[in-house]
Amino acid sequence: MKSLQGHAELLQSTLQHALSYLAALPEAPVAATAGLEELRRRLDQPLPASPVAPAAVIEKLVSDIEGGLNHSSGGRFFAWVIGGNLPAALAADWLTSTWDQNSGMFAVAPAAAVVEEVCGRWLLDLLQLPPSASFALVTGCQMAHVTCLAAARNAVLARAGWDVEQQGLFGAPPIRVLTGDQRHGTIERALRLLGLGRDCIVDIPTDATGKLRAAPLAAAFAAPPHAPTIVLLQAGDLNTASFDPFSELIPVAHAHHAWVHVDGAFGLWAATHQDYRHLTAGVAAADSWATDGHKWLNVPYDSGFAFVADRDAHYRSMSHHAAYLDHSAVARDQVDWNPEYSRRGRGFATYAAIASLGRTGIANLVSECCAHARAMVEGAGALPGVEVLHLPHLNQGLLRFPSPAAQATDADHDRHTEAVTARIAASGEAQFACTTWRGIRCMRVSVSGWATDSADVTRAIAAIKNAL
Repeated sequence: MKSLQGHAELLQSTLQHALSYLAALPEAPVAATAGLEELRRRLDQPLPASPVAPAAVIEKLVSDIEGGLNHSSGGRFFAWVIGGNLPAALAADWLTSTWDQNSGMFAVAPAAAVVEEVCGRWLLDLLQLPPSASFALVTGCQMAHVTCLAAARNAVLARAGWDVEQQGLFGAPPIRVLTGDQRHGTIERALRLLGLGRDCIVDIPTDATGKLRAAPLAAAFAAPPHAPTIVLLQAGDLNTASFDPFSELIPVAHAHHAWVHVDGAFGLWAATHQDYRHLTAGVAAADSWATDGHKWLNVPYDSGFAFVADRDAHYRSMSHHAAYLDHSAVARDQVDWNPEYSRRGRGFATYAAIASLGRTGIANLVSECCAHARAMVEGAGALPGVEVLHLPHLNQGLLRFPSPAAQATDADHDRHTEAVTARIAASGEAQFACTTWRGIRCMRVSVSGWATDSADVTRAIAAIKNAL
C-alpha cells in the first residue's frame, strides 16, 4: 500500500482554507463577483501532461475560483430555497469523503446501512408520516420524485394487470398525471425520465392562492374515467409556499383508485413545528412524499428523501439481485430502495444534522426562518416604491418594484423589478432572485438557512432601500 504520510499536511492546509471561507461569510459579498470569462480564463487550462503535487493543485484551485462562489451558506442569501451547512452536518460530510464508503449495500458499508435505517425512522417521525412507510436517501427532490413516481408507475399499472418492470411501457395502458398548474418543473423531468412524457400531465387550474381544489380535481377524472392515474399535490408552492388541502383532495383521488404523490421539497418540514403543522394536515394519507435535506434541514449537497407508503411497490420498482452481490437477509440493502448502485454515504450528514438539532432544534430552525421571512417582507414593504405581492405564511414571500416612470406598462414594472434585484446582488449585501407569479415578474424572498439572524434581515432591507 502506498504511504499516506502526505495526507496530514495537505488536509491541514485544506482545513485552513475551509475555516477562512467560513470566517469570511458574515461580511463577504453574497453573490459571485467573478464573471464567466474571468473564471474560464483561470480554470480552462490545458490538460496537465504529468502529475502535479496535490498541495499545489489545491492552492491553485482555491485561488482560481475566488469570486466565483455564491455564499449561500451565509445568513444573507435569499435567492432560492437553499439551506446552509449545519456545523455537525458539514463535519460528518467531510468524514463521509474520508471514509469513502460505497453505501449501496450492508455488506459493502455496514455502518452506512444502519445509519440510513435510523435516518429513515427519524425522518418519518419528524415529518409525521406513516412509520410503516419505506424510504430512500437520494441526491435531491428531483430523484426523490423519480423514486416515488417509479413506485407509483408500478402500482397503478399493476392494478391494470401490467408488470412494467418486466414488460416495459410499450403496449402498457397510458398513465395520466393530474396536478395543479403551479407544479414544480422537477415533476415534468421525473416523468420524462420514467418514460411517461410531458403529454401525460393534465394541469388543473388552481385558485387565487395557488391551491388545487376538490371540485376541479373530481371533474378531471371524468375523461377517461378509469385510466391509471397519479395525482400530484404540493406541500409548499415554490413562490408562495401554498399547500394543497390534503384532507379534501386525497379522499377524492383514492375514491378513483389514484396514487397520490406529494411534492414537499421544503414544505413538509412545516410538520415539525406546532405553529405550522396545520398546513400539512391530512398529508399522511398520501401514497408517497418527496422532500430535500439540503433545504430546510441544512445538510450539505446533495441530499433528498423519498417516502413510499406501499413498500411492495417501492421494492418492486427499485430492487435488484445478482449472484455476485452479497445481499443481507436481515439488514436493509439500500440498493433495493433507490436508483443508485454505487453511492455516497449521504446518511452520515443527515444523521449528524438531526442528532445535533433534535426535535426542538429543527422546529426552532423552521420557526426562525419563517419569522425572518415575514420580517423582511414587512420591512421592505414599508419602503416607498415596494409592493408586497405575498406576505409569508411560511418562509416564502414576493415583492415587486413598480417602475416610477409615468404611464409605466406591466413590462416596465417587470424590467424595473429585475433591475432593482440585480442592484441588490451587485451591492454584495444580500442576494435575491426573480420569479414569475401569475404572469407578474417579482422578487422572491426565500429564507431557509440556519445562519440567518435579525441583523441579516436588517441589512437586507437596507440593501433593498439603497437599490431603490
